Amino acid sequence: MHEPDTLETKAHLLPMPELHDGHDAMRRTFEAFKDTNDARIAELERHGRTDAVTSDKLERIGRVLDTQQRTLDALALKSARPDLSGHHSPLTPARLQHKAAFDTYIRRGDASQLANLETRALSVSVGADGGYTVPPEIEASVTAMMRAISPMRAISGVRQVSANVYKKPFSTTAFSAGWVGETAARPQTGNAALAELSFPTMELYAMPAASPVLLEDSAVNIDEWIAEEVRATFAEQEGTAFVTGDGINKPRGVLDYPTIANASWAWGNLGYITTGASGAFAASNPSDKLIDLIYSLKAGYRANGTFLVNRAVQSEIRKLKDTTGNYLWQPALTPGGAPSLMNFPVAESEDMPDIAANSFSLAFGDFARGYLIVDRIGMRVLRDPYSAKPYVLFYTTKRVGGGVQDFAAIKLLKFGVS
Repeated sequence: MHEPDTLETKAHLLPMPELHDGHDAMRRTFEAFKDTNDARIAELERHGRTDAVTSDKLERIGRVLDTQQRTLDALALKSARPDLSGHHSPLTPARLQHKAAFDTYIRRGDASQLANLETRALSVSVGADGGYTVPPEIEASVTAMMRAISPMRAISGVRQVSANVYKKPFSTTAFSAGWVGETAARPQTGNAALAELSFPTMELYAMPAASPVLLEDSAVNIDEWIAEEVRATFAEQEGTAFVTGDGINKPRGVLDYPTIANASWAWGNLGYITTGASGAFAASNPSDKLIDLIYSLKAGYRANGTFLVNRAVQSEIRKLKDTTGNYLWQPALTPGGAPSLMNFPVAESEDMPDIAANSFSLAFGDFARGYLIVDRIGMRVLRDPYSAKPYVLFYTTKRVGGGVQDFAAIKLLKFGVS
């Protein structure tokens, strides 16, 4: 067995190695975790309790795994960062003109060129209220990086719209069908009952600040600077809203919808399975409830299922085994990949709740079909050189909405008895 002190030291030295090296280190750490957890289980079976040294060692190795996972996530994010230089995809004259006009506006506050461009494009500029549209390259870069950062955006369905509200019809009852003979009469079948889901887009904003020196420095790529400054803020804010948002001036999160025991499931609710223990997994055969959760989904959804948990819950799940002694949680098979639980990928969201009495701390489903994110096309920037002199603020906005679109596609695990 590896010593946790050595592992912890290695974990803190990992910030900038190759992604493959970091992945190999994490797999070695997980082997040490399994050895120590096996020793903990053996002590429980022999003595009815765990030695404090073993428990402490397991916790330290668990922290190392968390550190290594964060490092791998950061390295994967860095490798996925899009290139805004334009070297790989030549810009059209119109887009080059927009890019140059935007650069002039950001650096010197001259909005005349942008205003002319938006007028010619039949787009109403709202300078004093909402700024000017950023070049498509910046918007695409911000969206791509938010997808890499935000777990919900990475696994959910995404739709781009040009209006403030996206409305989607859905069928509450199936179309009727039947069998008939070759020459028999075909009675008219019943029609499906249709209803409508509505996904309004809400304004999300960030306000990065720049010094006059930075804006005067021609070596600074303004496109990259804007994208870097706003992407993390946007991803953090919308990631929280997609999980716990109440739908008031923000998207409605997956945990904000009514819940119901899966045996009584009805459309408009999210079904749940209970662990059988308040604020914990069941003491015996805890993996059985995970199996029940997986198979509570229909096969068409289950094939593309993903677990959604936070880091603390994931650390508890790492200790679980199936009836044959195999660990349910496994690190990613490839560098930059996702860990798996019972062969399904795990998406980590710190906005999911910790384990507590009656908490819904684990979700499983086909989020691409179950949860819809609606992006309104167009991100805007308003330059404000007055509010925080000598710094220049850039009020940057985008509109985004979200909500459950298929209530049969997502199930929850409730840490309770009923």
